[in-house]
Amino acid sequence: MNAEMTPHTEVPPEPQSTSAIADGALAPQVSKRVAVAAGIGHFLEWFDFAVYGFLAVTIGQLFFPSENPTVSLLSSLSVFGVAFLFRPMGGLIIGALGDRLGRRAALSLAIVLMGVCTLAIGLLPTYETIGIAAPILLVILRCAQGFSAGGEYAGAATFLIEYAPNGRRGLWSSVVSAGAALGVMGGGVVTLLLASSISSEEMSAWGWRVPFVVAGPLAVLGLYLRIKLEDTPIFRELQQAHEVEHAPLRSASKKSRSGILLVFTCTAVTGLGFYYLATFVITFLTVKVNMARTDALQLSILALLIYATMCPFAGMIGDRIGRRKTMLIGTIGIALVTIPCFMLLGTGNWFLGLAGLVIFAAFEALVNVMLGVLMVELFPARLRVSGSSIGFNVAQAMIGGPGPFVATAIASAFALIVAPAFYLVVVAFICFFVLLRFLPETKGVSLSSNEAVATHSQISV
Repeated sequence: MNAEMTPHTEVPPEPQSTSAIADGALAPQVSKRVAVAAGIGHFLEWFDFAVYGFLAVTIGQLFFPSENPTVSLLSSLSVFGVAFLFRPMGGLIIGALGDRLGRRAALSLAIVLMGVCTLAIGLLPTYETIGIAAPILLVILRCAQGFSAGGEYAGAATFLIEYAPNGRRGLWSSVVSAGAALGVMGGGVVTLLLASSISSEEMSAWGWRVPFVVAGPLAVLGLYLRIKLEDTPIFRELQQAHEVEHAPLRSASKKSRSGILLVFTCTAVTGLGFYYLATFVITFLTVKVNMARTDALQLSILALLIYATMCPFAGMIGDRIGRRKTMLIGTIGIALVTIPCFMLLGTGNWFLGLAGLVIFAAFEALVNVMLGVLMVELFPARLRVSGSSIGFNVAQAMIGGPGPFVATAIASAFALIVAPAFYLVVVAFICFFVLLRFLPETKGVSLSSNEAVATHSQISV
């Protein structure tokens, strides 16, 4: 494959719009409903992600019984990872629905599927009750969860930002990023409370089911909020102008390749960084640093809370200085501070570890919030959900999702305490130089336009 890209160019600002949304006149009560409707699905996705990871040992014993506990754990973790294989498929199908039938329809499908599958896992009989059918059903439900998650992020970002006022898209994008952190944090808090309040026997008997069952009412609430809102003003404009794309996947793959590859690059560093922050750090602290698991969980939960509070500020920075500068600062920051942060974590001191995570989280917030905006602004309106879903989910499946496993393998292979940081540092440096050359400034671009912003950085394959 020979890819040629022209360097970035400035994108002309959006002309004065007559839309109330564009002028920032969206009613406050509607603003809140839009934000909650977009954020709750992302919260639910990451809540389930965290709960399954934290309960992997218990789930392994109940669904993959073995005389060797390591075999049970590895079996459980393999089911955890198989969901990533179905994310690209979900992104393609649900993303296409978002461009054909509307953003609201795609988001409603995603949250229903996610909620039903999560609740079903909480009610699933174990191996002791139904034998081999138990792990088979667990695998099927995890695959369906991965499928639904594949359509959630791009759909939520598009829904939210197409409602956002022009000058506050970055701030609104922070809802999705903060929702992910709060979901992981919520999963950690629930798991920690259960582990500290009931015995290990009770946890195995029924306690592990509680977090999954809790997800059911959250999904119902999310669905209610989403169907109560109209579809986005941008999609309604497409419908009125009869410009809805009926073959968005095919058109996106032909007309928005540069946007797809730029989203892939942004997601590579963003997704990998978030998986390090949200999941791998607990494994690193407990296995490599020998910190007590409770202390590691508390440290991770507090760091995620601080990260969530940083996200709105990251969005405001992006609204002020632009997407390109903010994304580049965040990417090079991750490349430069990851090794020092791991050195702080490696001391085993709780407060030094927190300092390391907060420094890392500051740069991760910048790239994560800007990713949500760029996934919308880099694509024409009629191909927006499909194009961004392709780039986002392929990067997550190839680089972000396997990140904790790669980092764990590196940690096992090398005695050097900071060794797991090398993978993220290499990825961040590569992404930085690609984005430095080719990422356009999209601040102020018209979201109603059916001309792709990323055509200013053409790629010929």
